[in-house]
Amino acid sequence: MKQRDIFIAFFRSSMLGYGGGPTTIPLVQKEVVERFKWMDNEEFGDILAIGNTLPGPINTKMAGYIGYRIGGIPGTINAILATILPTIILMIVLLTTLKTFKDLAWVQGMTRGVLPVVGVMLAVLTKDFLQSSVKGLRWATVALHVIAALFLIEFLHVHPAIIIASLLLFAFFKPLKKETTNKKKGRSS
Repeated sequence: MKQRDIFIAFFRSSMLGYGGGPTTIPLVQKEVVERFKWMDNEEFGDILAIGNTLPGPINTKMAGYIGYRIGGIPGTINAILATILPTIILMIVLLTTLKTFKDLAWVQGMTRGVLPVVGVMLAVLTKDFLQSSVKGLRWATVALHVIAALFLIEFLHVHPAIIIASLLLFAFFKPLKKETTNKKKGRSS
């Protein structure tokens, strides 16, 4: 039953995710967090952040980890197959069909019409992540992170993985710095 659910969750999100890995993230989140309740939004956000720092397609990385967490090694294989199978099938079918009909106005309009839908899906996911962030941080801190990340990515062209890795390192070493300071204060008393 669990392996079937893993396959269904990742097959459905991959089949409906038009436009590449980032467009499937909201669909995976819907399946994993809301439908099957395998994890909460905060944990999903952590997986997404770490997955973005690693090389390769985000959807297969997330499928591999989530599949392993839910169903072990068979779950990983199952989730990755469910993720790549729709792409293989659709690439063969759609590219053959698109090559034949690409110059028709309705086909061009259809491909352009999907872009706003993907934009809305990503905006909803962003709103959910912002709401999760505010639970752990104050609004001012979240706003500062958003503005700083936007500036670094859009104007200085810093890769998002560098920003994510920097924040992870900061979060990791910040508590260590406080503990070291507290230990030194304890020794001097």
